Amino acid sequence: MTTYEGGCHCGKVRFRVTADLDRVSECNCSMCAKKGYLHVIVTLEQFELLSGENDLATYEFNTRVAKHHFCLHCGIHSFYVPRSDPDKIDVNVRCLDGVDVDTLHVTRFDGRHWEESMAGHVPWR
Repeated sequence: MTTYEGGCHCGKVRFRVTADLDRVSECNCSMCAKKGYLHVIVTLEQFELLSGENDLATYEFNTRVAKHHFCLHCGIHSFYVPRSDPDKIDVNVRCLDGVDVDTLHVTRFDGRHWEESMAGHVPWR
């Protein structure tokens, strides 16, 4: 596992995460597709918010289990609490400093059909 730092565009929200980037996934649900999110899900112990707690807003929809956090200033979604694993943090790999996402193996997840896809092979588990 490697420790990375990352954050939003304006720099107000900063975090540190320890993760392997061998299970990065891309979801085609309406939210993730519009955001261009690349997912890596980690335990709470592997994630540390360094700054910007008061600079975050949260968007919820549908089941309201997922907590989509974003910077109030620049609008970037750096991390969130995922519906699939509400006891974990889902980090946007695109927000990690120094990571070239073109070098990563990204697994596709059919979030448009979330319930059926969760019953099958889930790439981050």
